[in-house]
Amino acid sequence: MFIDEATLRVRGGKGGNGCCAFRHEKFAPRGGPYGGAGGHGGSVYLRANPNLFTLLDIPTRVLYHAQDGEAGRGKKQTGSNGADCIVEVPLGTMIRDAATGMLLRDLTHPGEMVCVAAGGRGGRGNAYFATATNRAPRTCEKGDPPEERELSLELKLIADVGLVGLPNAGKSTLLSHISDAHPKIADYPFTTLEPQLGIAQVTEDRRIVVADLPGLIEGAHTGHGLGDEFLRHIERTRVICHVVDMAPLSGPDPVTAYRTIRKELKLYSKELAAKRQIIAANKMDVTEAKENLRVFKRKVRVPVHPISAATGAGLKELLRALGEELGA
Repeated sequence: MFIDEATLRVRGGKGGNGCCAFRHEKFAPRGGPYGGAGGHGGSVYLRANPNLFTLLDIPTRVLYHAQDGEAGRGKKQTGSNGADCIVEVPLGTMIRDAATGMLLRDLTHPGEMVCVAAGGRGGRGNAYFATATNRAPRTCEKGDPPEERELSLELKLIADVGLVGLPNAGKSTLLSHISDAHPKIADYPFTTLEPQLGIAQVTEDRRIVVADLPGLIEGAHTGHGLGDEFLRHIERTRVICHVVDMAPLSGPDPVTAYRTIRKELKLYSKELAAKRQIIAANKMDVTEAKENLRVFKRKVRVPVHPISAATGAGLKELLRALGEELGA
């Protein structure tokens, strides 16, 4: 299951209390204050893990908390600092404070970390309060409380290429043929209900990440068919591969299908509509596809790559074009 939103609670560790103690040894009857400071509490960090692709593995009903700092001890011994808590999240996770909506960090690089709940500072022991006029202080500090907050996580997939198109355009079949991904494939619309990622080999030393996004429909930018949730994943892609069915059994003709998706991209975001784009004219193995392609080229006037995701025809040329567009 693909999960791209989650809410979780985080709390740092409490600072350890300072110690109030005095030196009591045989030859030091007035040894003075000897209490050590408490250790600092651990902090909670979120770290981007490139091997995760969903927020499913992050339980949302538990409290993620770091370890408390230990209390100070006699002989001016400082308590141990609490251990940090590190939560692994997928690359491309946006972290917001749930209460204010403020964006704390957008984790876009592998291993990137952000502290989301700092631990409390350890309290000072009475040895720290000794002065020339107060040589035996009985004052020590309690550890500071930690930060605690609720976070709102939103995942936007990071991929080189995003496959877009109307439902049943053949995007899942295309992904399954150019990568080792195994998305669900069937002859009915909305087979893909969640984004799928695959790795495609462009050259011997160059691979690209391809995201198959659920089919979009008219009104997707306003949420029809959960389109607004899927469209946000395209924002992270570098190139859009628009898959157009050249032999639709039902629904709009190829020209209308292309213009519908282009309209939804533009209405959702002008930046999204301006992304570099490659058109894949799919299902060219069907008889009427050739005539439809001729009409499509005449009316749309954009470069088109004829392919058949089912037979594999034209896929090498399409991958080469995607690699060139990406600078491979």
